[in-house]
Amino acid sequence: MSSTDGRTRLAGLDGIRGLAAFFVVLHHCRLLSYTGFPADTGPWWSGWLLYGHFAVGVFIVLSGFSLAVAPARSGWRLGGLRRFAHRRLWRILPPYWPALVMSLVIAWTLVPQPGEAAPTAKSVLIYGLLLQDVFGAPSPNGALWSIAVEAQLYLVFPLLLLIVRRAGAAVMLGAVTAVVAAIGALAPSVPAVDALMRFTPQFAALFAIGVVAAGIVSAGERTRGLPWHWLALLAFLPVLALILVKGSVWTVGNFFWADLAIGPSVGLLLAAVATGRPRWFLRFLDTRPVRALGSFSYSLYLTHAPLVVVVSVLVVQPFAAPGTGRFLATLALAVPLTLVVARLFAAAFEWPFQRHRTWPALREAVRSAVSRRRDRRRSVHHTDLDEKGEGSAVGRSA
Repeated sequence: MSSTDGRTRLAGLDGIRGLAAFFVVLHHCRLLSYTGFPADTGPWWSGWLLYGHFAVGVFIVLSGFSLAVAPARSGWRLGGLRRFAHRRLWRILPPYWPALVMSLVIAWTLVPQPGEAAPTAKSVLIYGLLLQDVFGAPSPNGALWSIAVEAQLYLVFPLLLLIVRRAGAAVMLGAVTAVVAAIGALAPSVPAVDALMRFTPQFAALFAIGVVAAGIVSAGERTRGLPWHWLALLAFLPVLALILVKGSVWTVGNFFWADLAIGPSVGLLLAAVATGRPRWFLRFLDTRPVRALGSFSYSLYLTHAPLVVVVSVLVVQPFAAPGTGRFLATLALAVPLTLVVARLFAAAFEWPFQRHRTWPALREAVRSAVSRRRDRRRSVHHTDLDEKGEGSAVGRSA
């Protein structure tokens, strides 16, 4: 979910991230409005909102892509493990921990997540250390599971770059995909392998797809000039047809393979956007609302789930039975609320850490902001005194 560093930011990527985060918000609104998931018991026009899980796959491919753009331009070299670890921790944790606190407070004081008990001390420890997919504990926020997965992928990222540098991108992608496919094939019959499925191993392959796709950005003009957007569409259409034919129950039950099938089309789409096509899509991603959405997409993803639950369970459900009325009411209330809260949350816990990359820089920025505010107050105070003095002199002269 994290954005690429400012030096390597490519037009459109933040917009894609923002749209994916918004899709997850709509997905959770729908889940709380109709019964029977994964069966599609709602109207046909809302069926696509059952598949919010795929947005997480987009985040994972996009994460691998964003992180690999700079190394791909410098011979697939990371530029230092310590620097990489600092930048990733600095980007992920400052918004994550406040979002965790907010989620815990809501779960303890208002309503826990659907299907979950109230969080415990174990929840605080496990979620605080990003170990929620390793150890079980009541979840305070239904969206936080993927942050742990992404953090674990950061650990293997240097190894992936090393393999690319030594053996090539195709070998790296093939090796990762082979291991992941073997886990998926053996899991139903081998309990020890099945235990690995809780780590959503397919996301390792999606992450690797993003890394490989990033190499296109620094490739020659001939490679960059290929119709990547059309190739992305061709890769996506068979998967879409399969989902439409098989339906939501089958698709949800086979997310492992569906994620692997969709991954290549996402990687190809990112390559297309990074090379400037299709232009109409780039223009859309560059519109002010989409760019704004992308700027706080991580905060939106982190904070929306408990807010949607509060709106649905405490405000809408007492007055609306499951169905379209509940869904529309939840959308009308939850979407504006989550956007406003995420925007404010980003201003406090996300953007300052993006602008200032170290504690000294951040402390200096805070001191400067406080000093400027103090100077403005003094200036206003002195102006008021001067105006009062002038008024008294006028009154005495009159």
